[in-house]
Amino acid sequence: MIPSSELILNADGSIYHLNLLPDHISDTIITVGDPGRVAQVSRHFDSVEFEGAHREFVTHVGYYRGKRLTVLSTGMGTDNIDIVMNELDALVNIDFVARTVRPAEERLSLRVIRLGTSGSLQADVPLGALLATEHAVGLDSLMHFYPLVETGLETQIATGLQQALALPFAPYVVRGSDLLREQLGAGLLMGNTLTCPGFYAPQGRSLRLDLRQPDYIERLRGFRHESAEGEFRLSNFEMETAGYYALGRLLGHEVLSLNAIVANRATGEFAENAGAVVDAMIERTLNLLA
Repeated sequence: MIPSSELILNADGSIYHLNLLPDHISDTIITVGDPGRVAQVSRHFDSVEFEGAHREFVTHVGYYRGKRLTVLSTGMGTDNIDIVMNELDALVNIDFVARTVRPAEERLSLRVIRLGTSGSLQADVPLGALLATEHAVGLDSLMHFYPLVETGLETQIATGLQQALALPFAPYVVRGSDLLREQLGAGLLMGNTLTCPGFYAPQGRSLRLDLRQPDYIERLRGFRHESAEGEFRLSNFEMETAGYYALGRLLGHEVLSLNAIVANRATGEFAENAGAVVDAMIERTLNLLA
C-alpha cells in the first residue's frame, strides 16, 4: 500500500498536481508547454467532454474524427515532466482506492506526443521545419535520481559529449518511441535533441551575463559521434524532451517529441510566423492520429 505522503490525492480523489481522475484522460495524450496552447489544439476537436485547470496544468479531453484525445499543458522544464509523467502513469496504473500498483498484466501503456517549439543548432535545420526527435540528450539532473539503463550507443554518446563540453557530470541519452516516430514522423526531418536546464546560458544565450564557455554553441554544433548506425549530431534544443523519453522508458510508455523550429542559432534568425508553424504541426499530428 502506497502511503498518502507518496501518492497524494486531493479531496475529490484526483491526483495531486494534475487534479485529474482516471476517467479524465485517454490513452493518447498530446502535451504542450504553454497552457494557452491547449485551446489551440482542442479548437480542432469535434467535441470537448472535459476541461480542467490547476496551476500550469490545463487539460482538455475530446474527440477528433472519432478518436478520443487528451491535450495537457506541462509548463517548462524536466522538473515539470517528472510530475506529469509520474502522475499520468499513476492515473492508469495505480488503484487509487487500494493505493496499490496494478498487476503487470493489467498495466496500460500510454502514447504521449509532445508538440513543442525548438531552436535549431545547425544551419541546415531551417526555420519553419518540423522535426521528430530520435534521441534526446539530457543536460539536466533528473536521471541522477532514477535507475535509467542506457544502451551501449547511448552511453558512448553521453561520454563523448561530456568530454567535448568539459562537463562535470554525465548527460543522459535516450531513444524515443520507434513506433510513434514511424507513425507521426514520416516526411519530417529526423534529429537528435538536446534538452537544457534553462533558456539562457544552458542554451548558449548571453544577455548581461557571460557564458562559462564562450565557445559553447560551437562545441555543441560541432559534436559528432560515429557508430555502426551512422553519424550522430545534435540538431536542435529545448527544455523537456529528454525527461519525457527517459521516464517513458522507465514507466513503459510510448513517447515522441515533435518540434516546430522557430529559431536558428547558427544563422541568428527567429521565425516571424512561429504561430503558423505550430498550427501546421498541430493539424498534421491530429490528422495522423485520427
